[in-house]
Amino acid sequence: MLNFELYNPTNLIFGKGQTEKLGQLIPQNSKILLAYGGGSIFKNGVYDQVKNALQGFEIVEFGGIEPNPRYETLMKAVTLIREQKLDFILAVGGGSVIDGVKFISAAVHFDGNPMEILHKRLLIKENAVPFGTVLTLPATGSEMNSGAVITINETQEKLSFGGSALFPKFSICDPTVIASLPKRQLQNGVVDAFTHVMEQYLTYPHDALLQDRIAEGILQTLVEIGPDVVENPTDYKLAANFMWSCTMALNGLIQKGVPTDWATHMIGHELTALYEIDHARTLAIIGPNLYRALFETKKEKLAQYGERIWKVSGTTVEEKATEAIEKTVQFFHKMGMDTKISNYTSDYKKTADFIVDRFNERGWKAMGERQNITLEKVREIVEMSY
Repeated sequence: MLNFELYNPTNLIFGKGQTEKLGQLIPQNSKILLAYGGGSIFKNGVYDQVKNALQGFEIVEFGGIEPNPRYETLMKAVTLIREQKLDFILAVGGGSVIDGVKFISAAVHFDGNPMEILHKRLLIKENAVPFGTVLTLPATGSEMNSGAVITINETQEKLSFGGSALFPKFSICDPTVIASLPKRQLQNGVVDAFTHVMEQYLTYPHDALLQDRIAEGILQTLVEIGPDVVENPTDYKLAANFMWSCTMALNGLIQKGVPTDWATHMIGHELTALYEIDHARTLAIIGPNLYRALFETKKEKLAQYGERIWKVSGTTVEEKATEAIEKTVQFFHKMGMDTKISNYTSDYKKTADFIVDRFNERGWKAMGERQNITLEKVREIVEMSY
């Protein structure tokens, strides 16, 4: 097992009706920026729950944070906080809103051009504005981690950053909020969480036995409940297990002591930046083809995954690994995912060139758990995904 440090100070408040505790969680006399997305919180009752719980607080609202939150939009919120001298941020929404708030939190007191936070992938360790979250869309785990991904609209870049100062002070997770979500968003949430686990699990065999079992438990749960929660989001058992699986997939626990990959996400982010393909759907496109392209170095773990998650029955490692990939694709299809770039755009023939050139400019020439995902491998993976 690799050496590791585990730090997660987020106070997670999980279950029905927990939003009513909001006023007890924010320091009294705080001046709050209430940040949200496109307005779904007005339709599902969450906005009213939040406002009722925050009676007596001074609140300034900032709406319109996009899916794949834009740097340009978030900087307007940074300006608002500075002008109004606000001292706490409340993110009410899904991963995009929470990620956006993490950037806002980091940028308000940043000494320099906030663009550097993204371009230099800085680790923010101090001087962040404190914030909490009310989760409305399970998927990214952003409610219990310190990472974020932001899109720069001008340059069509989607870049990640993080740091120990960017954990939410608290996150309220009420599974009943998923009842009003569209099927597409629920499908995305399941596949997003599933792939988060795979990035931390599907590498090569190691001796962190417990981490593997925890990861496999999350995968098995998502396979069991994924199709059903999309059809029956009002079923509290399904909703609760879905929300908790999404949080556990990326709250830092299962990545400790193990090698991790993340190349699927790095390539997938470019598809979102280029074509506005939903994040989870880019992962369903790239993931299986990355496993195929890296088959020789991932086949042992693929076979283990196939045996434990899909009960594959091949007689060799190669047979089990191959069947595991096919079972994964079948699951993605069952979850409503298309798994080819050409399913989303006809303008795909230069995609590999664009992504390889961009990675080359950034110096991303050796990725994955073995640093063996070269630019040539990136091209192969993308072209296999056409």
